[in-house]
Amino acid sequence: MIWCVQGALARGLTLGMTGADSAPFDETALPYLRELRSAYPTLDSALAKIAVLSSSLTLPKGTVHVISDVHGEYKKLRHVVNNASGSLRPLVSQLFGDTLSEAEQLRLLSFIYYPRESYLFYCNDSLQAKEREKLAHSTMRSMLVLIRSLARSYPLHEVAEILPQQFIQVFRELILSPQFDREPQHFQAILDTFMSHGRQLDLLRLTARIIRNLAIDELIVAGDLGDRGARIDTSIEFISQQPHVAITWGNHDTTWMGACLGHAASIASVVRISLRYGRLSQLEEGYGIPLEPIAKLVQAHYASDPAQRFTCKDPGDRDPLLLARMQKAMAIIQFKLEAQVIARNPQYGVSHRDLFSKIDPARGVVTVEGREYLLRDSAFPTFSHTSPSELNAAEEECIAALAESFLASPVLWKHMSYLAKKGRMALIRDNVLIFHGCVPCDSQGDFLSLEIDGVLRTGKELFDAIDVAVQRAFQSKRESDLDLLWYLWCGPLSPLFGKDKIATFESYLLDDAALQHEEKNPYFSLIHDSWFCEKVLAAFGVNTSSGLIVNGHVPVKIEKGESPVKRCGKAVTIDGAFSEAYGDKGYTLVLQPERTYLALHHHFTSIDDAIQRGVDMIPEIQVLAMYDRPRLVSDTERGQEIQQQIALLELLIRAYRENRIEELRQ
Repeated sequence: MIWCVQGALARGLTLGMTGADSAPFDETALPYLRELRSAYPTLDSALAKIAVLSSSLTLPKGTVHVISDVHGEYKKLRHVVNNASGSLRPLVSQLFGDTLSEAEQLRLLSFIYYPRESYLFYCNDSLQAKEREKLAHSTMRSMLVLIRSLARSYPLHEVAEILPQQFIQVFRELILSPQFDREPQHFQAILDTFMSHGRQLDLLRLTARIIRNLAIDELIVAGDLGDRGARIDTSIEFISQQPHVAITWGNHDTTWMGACLGHAASIASVVRISLRYGRLSQLEEGYGIPLEPIAKLVQAHYASDPAQRFTCKDPGDRDPLLLARMQKAMAIIQFKLEAQVIARNPQYGVSHRDLFSKIDPARGVVTVEGREYLLRDSAFPTFSHTSPSELNAAEEECIAALAESFLASPVLWKHMSYLAKKGRMALIRDNVLIFHGCVPCDSQGDFLSLEIDGVLRTGKELFDAIDVAVQRAFQSKRESDLDLLWYLWCGPLSPLFGKDKIATFESYLLDDAALQHEEKNPYFSLIHDSWFCEKVLAAFGVNTSSGLIVNGHVPVKIEKGESPVKRCGKAVTIDGAFSEAYGDKGYTLVLQPERTYLALHHHFTSIDDAIQRGVDMIPEIQVLAMYDRPRLVSDTERGQEIQQQIALLELLIRAYRENRIEELRQ
C-alpha cells in the first residue's frame, strides 16, 4: 500500500518538489498523500525514510543473475544458484587465499553450497568431539567474513530482511561483533549455546543460506522451467525459496499453466511430453496425478499396438511398451483437442495445422498442403471419419479424469500460481531487456500482429496484452484466455514460440525431414543486426545505444561453434541447452556493478562429488562489458523508482510543513 499512489502521481500529477517549495502546491495530490500518511504519519518519519532511500542510491547495484530454460534439471539448477553462477569460488579465493589452503577453501565452499551434506561428511563419527567443534567454529568464522564482504553492497535494512527472523539478534551480534571489537569469548558463547543443544548444523545451514542470498540480489528465470528434465515440481519449489525472484514466461510454462487451469489440450500436451521423456515422477509424486486413466484407455484400444513411433526416451524401470502405448494414446487425444482449439479460434490463422482430420487410416496417408504423404503409423482405433476431432467415450473419460486430478492438485496450483504471480512477458534490468523468445516480425523487421481480445497488437503492446490475459486466466478461467495459453505454447505468432509450427504430428508420423523442420521467425536472424536490435529496444523503452537484448528459448549450438553473442553485440541468447536431454550446458548472464558477463555451465556430476572430491561446476566466463566505475543503485531502474519515492515523500513533507494535511488526524 505504501507506494500504491506512486503510479498515479507519476502519471498525472506535478511532482517537482525538491528545491521547488515556492511552486504552487498541486491540490489534486492530497487524496493520495493522505493514504501515504498512514505509513509516514509525521514529518520526521518521512524525512528519515528519505535519508535511508537517498543513501541507498549511493551503494553498488545488486548483482542480478539471469538463467533460462531450466527444463526440470533441478540438481544442476540448485548447484548453479548455490554457487552463484561460479562467483563465490573466486570471492573465497580473494578473501582467504593467504589464510586457507586450497583444500580448506574447497571445504568451505562445500559447506556454503550443501551445508547438511558437508557436515555429515566432514563432521562424522570418526572425528573427536573437540575436532568437530573446532571445524564448526572455523567454518562459521569464515562464513561470517563472507557475509560481511557481501553485505557491504546492501542497505542494513535489506540485510536484516535476509537474516532468519527467529535468530536475527544472534546474527546481528555475529556479523557486527568486529565493528564493536568484541572479545573472542563473545563469539564462543554464541556457538557454544547452539552446540550444547545439538543445533550447530542448523546454525551452519542458516549462515550458508545468508551467504547464498546475499551473493544473488535477484534471480531472473527467463522461461521454460519444465519438460525434458526430471522434475519441474522440485525446480519451481527450489526457485520459490529464493528471496528475490522474477520470471519471464516461456512457452513450456504457459502449457503447464493451462494444464493447471484444466485446459484439456494443454493437459494432453503436458502428459504426452512427460511420457515421451519418462518424467512420470513429476506427475505422480510431485503433483499427485495418477496415470491409471491412460493405462485404462490403452487396455481398451491399444493393448496390442506396437507403438513403434512412440518410444519413450528414458523409461527407467517402467514397461517401455506400455509407456509407448500410453504416449500414443495421449498424442491422439492431443491432436483431437488441438483441432477443437483451432476451430474455436479462427483468428489464430492455424487451421492448416489440424492434420489429424486430414488422415486416411485405411490408405495410410495424410494430406499436407494438398499433397499426400505416407504415414509411419496408421493404426488409429479411435479415429472417426465423420468427426475426426471428437474424442470417443473412452478418451473423454480419460481426459476428464486427468483434468480432475490436475485441478485438484494443491501443489500444482501453488507452483503455477507462483509462476503467474512472479512472471511477466518481459523485464528490464540495468538497461537489459529480458524475454524468453522473440518479438514476432517479418523478414523486413516489421513487427507482426496477433489478435488479443479482438484487437490486433504488436511489439510491447502485444506483450502487455498477454500479461493481462494470463493474469485474467488465473482469476476467471475464461476459455479464450486458456486457449491463448495453448497458443503461446505453439502458435507461429507467439512471442514465446516464434516458429512456423510445432511439428509434433510430423515427428511422430511422417518421414519427410522438410515437413518436420520448424522454421524460426525472422527475429532470430535479424537480432544479429544493430538496427533491428535498436528498434526492439526502443519499442520497450530501453536505451538503444547501451541496451542489450537477452533471450532464451533457442539453444546455442556450442559444439558447432555458435556464439551466444550475436554479431552486432546488442543481443545475447542464454539458452545453452541446460537440460541433459538437450545438451547439458547452460548460461547465466550476470549483471555485476563492475561488469556484465556470461557464465557457461557444463555437466554437474553430483553433490557427493562436489563435497568429497571438491568437484565444482566452474563456468567459462565471457565478459560482455566492463565499466569505468562500479554502477550504483542510482544508475538502475530501481534507482529511478527510489527517486520517485523520494519525490513523493518530499511532497508529503511539504504538505506537513504547510499544514495541508492534519498531521495527527488518522
